[in-house]
Amino acid sequence: MALKFKDYYDILGVSRNATQDEIQRAYRKLARKYHPDVNKEPGAEEKFKEINEAYEVLKDPEKRAKYDQLGSHWQAGQDFRPPPGWDVHFDFGGGPGQSEFFWSGSGDFSDFFEMLFGRSGFGRSRSAAGTQTGGVWRQPGADREAVLRISLEDAYHGAVKTLTLPPEASGIAGAGRPGKTLEVKIPKGILPGQKIRLAGQGQEGMGGARPGDLYLKVELEPHPVYRLEGRDLYMDLPITPWEAALGAEVPVKTLSGTYSLKVPAGSQSGQKLRLRGKGMPNPKGAPGDLYAVLKIVVPKKLSKEEKDLFRRLGEVSRFNPRG
Repeated sequence: MALKFKDYYDILGVSRNATQDEIQRAYRKLARKYHPDVNKEPGAEEKFKEINEAYEVLKDPEKRAKYDQLGSHWQAGQDFRPPPGWDVHFDFGGGPGQSEFFWSGSGDFSDFFEMLFGRSGFGRSRSAAGTQTGGVWRQPGADREAVLRISLEDAYHGAVKTLTLPPEASGIAGAGRPGKTLEVKIPKGILPGQKIRLAGQGQEGMGGARPGDLYLKVELEPHPVYRLEGRDLYMDLPITPWEAALGAEVPVKTLSGTYSLKVPAGSQSGQKLRLRGKGMPNPKGAPGDLYAVLKIVVPKKLSKEEKDLFRRLGEVSRFNPRG
């Protein structure tokens, strides 16, 4: 079956020799622009999925190297068939369980992606030796690993998610068989890269031996407002020129409520103001902080009175930002 070739570099707007940092920056910029919570225009959700698919491949050195084997002669939209000898069962990609649960970090990806990387996203994380007792071979089940993609709000407050594992992930053989449904508790304050262990939910053991465990590696969806660094949260806070010059008390909406923040007189764009303890919770210690990054915003349209006031200010002020 011929499919249309997808140029993942073009989708993210980066060159084929882009660094991982450049790829990550491009992804974050586009993800914020097309996130369904921010962009309601037709086609934005599909664009968001396409961006995530491209990033799923290019962020991973092994997937990227595999994709680069295709060379640069392919053009986006061309009919594509894998070259002879291509391993269509390359063990990296995956089909979704539910909207927030993805094998190996991917979900709801295109047929092109699945043709290149397959659907199996699990890896064995421990090697368990088998034993033979009374003529019965017993071997513990392998551990499994998958990616759980959640919102920042769920990570901040904690949540309970219902996940349905695909049959191949549940250790259930046979096409068309139903998967297993699990309830997963998301701990309050969990960070990206941390794992949730579901004991006994890995591969079934042989000969009555214990099953393996399922490890869910947490990833966070891009957020339209907040950026997470460690346990600290960052957000842009728009203020007016007069608030920056004279100082003001402005409301700041956080994940735990709305607070009043004092903007000092003479504040500058890019200046960071801290709300102590309003970052990510920490089950084992102090929470992170929230930093509001000031962004002085000038009105695009002025009334006649406003124009007169700005002209008057320009006449009486001795301030020269370039002097």
